[in-house]
Amino acid sequence: MSAVLVKGQNGPLNVNDVVISMQVAAPADLSALLVTDHGRVRSDADFVFFNQPSGPGVDLQPGSAGQSPTLTVSLGAVPPDIEQIRAVITLDDPGTNFGRIAPPVAYVSDLSGNPMIEYPIEGLNTESIVIALELYRRQGGWKVRAVGQGYAGGFAALVTDHGVTVNEPQPASAPQAPYGEYPQPAGAYPPPAQSYPPAEQYPPMGGPQGAPGYPAPAPALASTDQDLPKNHAVSLVKGQRINLRKEGGPALTYVKMGLGWDPVKRGGMFGNKAVDIDLDASVVLFADASPVDVVYYGSLASKDGAIRHQGDNLTGEGEGDDEVIVVDLTRIPAHVTTLLFMVTSYKGHTFEQVTNAFCRLVDGQSNNELARFTLAGGMPFTGMAMAKVYRAGAGGDWKMEAIGEGLQAKHPGEAVPQAGRFLN
Repeated sequence: MSAVLVKGQNGPLNVNDVVISMQVAAPADLSALLVTDHGRVRSDADFVFFNQPSGPGVDLQPGSAGQSPTLTVSLGAVPPDIEQIRAVITLDDPGTNFGRIAPPVAYVSDLSGNPMIEYPIEGLNTESIVIALELYRRQGGWKVRAVGQGYAGGFAALVTDHGVTVNEPQPASAPQAPYGEYPQPAGAYPPPAQSYPPAEQYPPMGGPQGAPGYPAPAPALASTDQDLPKNHAVSLVKGQRINLRKEGGPALTYVKMGLGWDPVKRGGMFGNKAVDIDLDASVVLFADASPVDVVYYGSLASKDGAIRHQGDNLTGEGEGDDEVIVVDLTRIPAHVTTLLFMVTSYKGHTFEQVTNAFCRLVDGQSNNELARFTLAGGMPFTGMAMAKVYRAGAGGDWKMEAIGEGLQAKHPGEAVPQAGRFLN
């Protein structure tokens, strides 16, 4: 039977090899810091984590499907000048904290899996990182102490404080509009209407223009409300409009809206592990100011069959469009006046953690790109109205307008009540 510790208590280790594991009600990483009597590592080699899974006497084993990682410690192989081994639990999602989930539990067992120590880590609140346990030398042997010290400074700050060198570039600051121009936090909005079911999972997006494998930047239109040029795509700016017809030709009838994005990559030692960002593309159909249908990952076709979502992307990795929505303009019912294309962040990450977000209009017949709108920088919102396609004039000709405005929504149902301001 294992001994259950509370914060500050310790217990003996009477075996030479132990396994440290954890139980956390959210995706999390396990790492170890091997420190001297000064509380710091001797070098970066004394930091064991996902990018460096082996250290002197310590090995990190990734968990199998649905399982958490573990640390195996061979106490006899730990260098004599290492006084403590600190086991650290870090939540994968920086947008959450331990106060939102059940208390994590740290375990110590022998190599056969026999439990020795159990430590439920109570009292955590806003922290997303905790030093759970430490193994330490005592009178020629080893003991384990329940630490439970939450750390609010971030993972890089934690390891830096222990002497690890972190060369992590700072992200460029993104231009931000005054907060008064944007909606208040999500709690200020009414809950989604029942006709728009809550989302389950969402995806991410595409690639930068001009980079290898991507098209060169398209020429910009000189003014708004022009027809599409015959021989090249156009690059739109926020608020710009185009007619959905080619110069001297008929109106388009079948188009695709490709949406794309990439998660911001961490630099330095942690560069191989990007934040797991799950975005979703959707389109809301409006009859004047009233929403009448939503097409998204949970409902892949409109009721009339004119609009089809081609599936959910959960990572944003890879080139090109991350999600594609196909529109047959000839089948859109006469009472539908606006198609609003949006992207929402299922896990609550903001667009400050997303790069290369874009939408592009593609000719459904030739697959040629007609127009593209790229966001210039990240913004502190969990949702984004990217563009709208709408009827204009007595003839009901279709136009497209680039929007690029933020809103606070994790799924389309939360976004719909906020969407009215984009219709005018």
